[in-house]
Amino acid sequence: MLAEAYVNRIMELIQIAKETQMEAVRQGAKLVADAVSQDGVLHVFGCGHSQMYAEEVFYRAGGLVPVNAILEPALSLRPEAPKSTWFERIEGYAEIVLEHERISQGDVILIASTSGRNAVPVEMALEAKKRGMYVIALTSLQFTNDVTSRHPSGKKLIDVADVVLDNCGVSGDAIMERDDLPAKFGPSSSVLGFTLLQSLIVQTVEELCERGVQPPIWVSSNLDKGDAINAEYIRRYKDRIKCL
Repeated sequence: MLAEAYVNRIMELIQIAKETQMEAVRQGAKLVADAVSQDGVLHVFGCGHSQMYAEEVFYRAGGLVPVNAILEPALSLRPEAPKSTWFERIEGYAEIVLEHERISQGDVILIASTSGRNAVPVEMALEAKKRGMYVIALTSLQFTNDVTSRHPSGKKLIDVADVVLDNCGVSGDAIMERDDLPAKFGPSSSVLGFTLLQSLIVQTVEELCERGVQPPIWVSSNLDKGDAINAEYIRRYKDRIKCL
């Protein structure tokens, strides 16, 4: 049964990620903890399906409060998905997006791009560095090493990032195949990417606690105490986090 085979393959990739990516997770968590302890923010950005990573860790029960999701409408799958593919390749667009975010020197931005080749993710990393931010890339090293850059500089996302998290996926993302089908299917980047991203958040919490800093954590609004706790966090961070 292919469904079972897919789950088995995903479990194998998670084990590979566990064995190879924990040092990068630790390095990234130290950067995020540095920012949060100085009242800074972790910004998360992606295009197309990679916007899911920003949504995954923003305003999330059990997640860090100082996380800003950069959700540029033109780079989302709504209302017409093919447009996001076109916008992701436009030089100069990332600078405009970042100009409208509330960023500070020393903040961290995590940029998710499985191929790491398109103009907007690369430019977002370059613009963030110009503004004194640290860059964490969430990508597939195999995929990005198999393709050329679409940014005028010739750089890919991994060439700009301070820390690289490899989702351990393959070129094209899909990991399943059948002899009677010309295309592979069953992408792995989301499952592995979410695992690495939440590992980064968890490790950041541990890093902050070890420094004696109590990390602000969202509480489920479906718990009786949640609304009051979260209201105070919203009051504290709404000037820094755009979507609050």
